[in-house]
Amino acid sequence: MADTPVIEAVARAGTGKGAARQARREGYVPGVIYGGGKDPISVGVKHNVLLKALKDGRFMSTLIDLNVDGEKHHVICRAVQKDVVKDLPIHADFLRLSDRSRINLYIPVEFINEDSAPGLKKGGVLTVVRPEVELKVTAGDIPEKLVVDLTGLEIGDTINISNIDL
Repeated sequence: MADTPVIEAVARAGTGKGAARQARREGYVPGVIYGGGKDPISVGVKHNVLLKALKDGRFMSTLIDLNVDGEKHHVICRAVQKDVVKDLPIHADFLRLSDRSRINLYIPVEFINEDSAPGLKKGGVLTVVRPEVELKVTAGDIPEKLVVDLTGLEIGDTINISNIDL
């Protein structure tokens, strides 16, 4: 995968509803880092930074370096709770990973060379059954996408995961 994005965060002293509301008033989205055989850490991520990362896409399947007061944590976002009316993030859960950790992620599928497929030139239609595929990957080797080459495919041909170079 390409460069690991870095997101700045601050450690939060309190836990619970009151501390979370205070963090939101200060412009942070409360969150927690858990897993990895260590104690959970309550954190706050700037609201606009988290919102931008969510809108950029693939946030839930990207390995992130969460910098909490100078200490880096390799994490992946496992859940983002959103306000039901405003559709803005109100809480985030981050899973701490090592480079050897194995996790299940949904990886998008991209189709290339559609103009080189005789079946599509004859009037065939590309039917995508799964636009993303769930893979069990190590945290250090998360692919950006799976690329499917359509060169030479005729009408009626199918592509399975075994046809894709992983």
